[in-house]
Amino acid sequence: MFTSLRSRLWLSYAIVITIALGVVVIVLFIFLLRNPVLYRETTQRLRTVQSQISENPRGVLDNLESVQRIAQANDARVLIFDSTRTLIFDTNPEQPELPFPRRNVLGRTSQFTTDSDGGLWLHATSRLPTGNVMLVAAPRPTVRLLNVFADELLIPILQGGVIALLISLIFAFAISRWVADPLQKVVTAARTYPADAKPVIPRGPREVQDLTVAFNSMVSRVLSAQKSQRDFVANVSHELKTPLTSIQGFALSLLDGTSESPEARRQAAQVIYDEAGRMHRMVLDLLDLARLEGGTADLNMSTVDVGVLLRNVAERISLQAQKAHVNLQVEVPDNLSTLVGDADRLSQVFTNLLDNALKFTPANGRVVVSAKNAGGWIEVEVADSGEGVVSEAMPRLFDRFYQADPSRSRGESYAAGLGLAIAREIVQAHGGKIGVRSSVGHGTTFTIHLPHAQT
Repeated sequence: MFTSLRSRLWLSYAIVITIALGVVVIVLFIFLLRNPVLYRETTQRLRTVQSQISENPRGVLDNLESVQRIAQANDARVLIFDSTRTLIFDTNPEQPELPFPRRNVLGRTSQFTTDSDGGLWLHATSRLPTGNVMLVAAPRPTVRLLNVFADELLIPILQGGVIALLISLIFAFAISRWVADPLQKVVTAARTYPADAKPVIPRGPREVQDLTVAFNSMVSRVLSAQKSQRDFVANVSHELKTPLTSIQGFALSLLDGTSESPEARRQAAQVIYDEAGRMHRMVLDLLDLARLEGGTADLNMSTVDVGVLLRNVAERISLQAQKAHVNLQVEVPDNLSTLVGDADRLSQVFTNLLDNALKFTPANGRVVVSAKNAGGWIEVEVADSGEGVVSEAMPRLFDRFYQADPSRSRGESYAAGLGLAIAREIVQAHGGKIGVRSSVGHGTTFTIHLPHAQT
């Protein structure tokens, strides 16, 4: 019992409401105990005496007989003090002396006073037009404890308290449902996932809505990851299917004797070797990408001169540029900052970007690799004058196995579309970021930001 969040919320609200109403009842009981109905009736009688005396058109001191008569008729005692707090009149001088009324710490006159013999009196005071103070008093009635329960105010107040308690419990139940029901829907959605992967509508308090939004975001990411895994398996299967088919076909030709001549056997063996090498490179790239994404790749960190590294990469790829009749330019300042990183991995990134730029740049085109200091970063750009990338392909350019133009690079090292994905992971492993901007007919520019050694 009371194991669910809804029941516990309702129980906590019920306890708080009960305590609050209990405090109200205790305060009410204390008030009635200190000011029972007999006290209130006596106080009202004293105030009636005050009003009757004050309504006398003649001065009070000029008509003391009337004051005496009014006091006796109402079983009250009237005392008059002058401005110096000296008693000048008492309707019952034979009774114990009553002091001048004093104020408490709150500046209010207490309704009780004590005579010279220790007796308690109820009194009411008022200031006369002459500046004198009139005190109307009566002995405090004796009240039994049981009389408090007979007070006419107790029953309606208790009835109102019970009604308030019931209404409060109903509201507490509604509030507990308002908080718990959205959470229950999140729990239900989590239990039915992935059979029912619909997003949960955010409802309830702000914190519960934030939880629901986070849950929907998590489900979306999980679905996206599952889709990526399915696409990954499909792409790997597709990429491996072609070389495996070639290997199987040419191996069969060797087995059944279809390739009879030495030239045909040599050609079949060459195809098998090339396709096996292609599969081997793909597997190595997949393992490399998995290590980079998982953060388990070994990076040999050291101080790297980016300018020297870019010139070396450009020199290695210059022969490929000459064959493609592409003008390769390197624009690196002498004061370029150094960085701490893995030189081989960074060389892999720049080689991949330059290799792609050369593939997609027509003859007599230009590829420019440049670098500069940009605040706490080293900014490297690889720009080509090729045909550019369509806008639809830009968001997926760094995805695994994605090729903006798959017909352009069959047979190459990065034909499977892993080069840019690996490059992004390497740059991010160095604390940097990589971006691309392109437009059809105006070429493509890859921009890499790497933190320099001081950062």
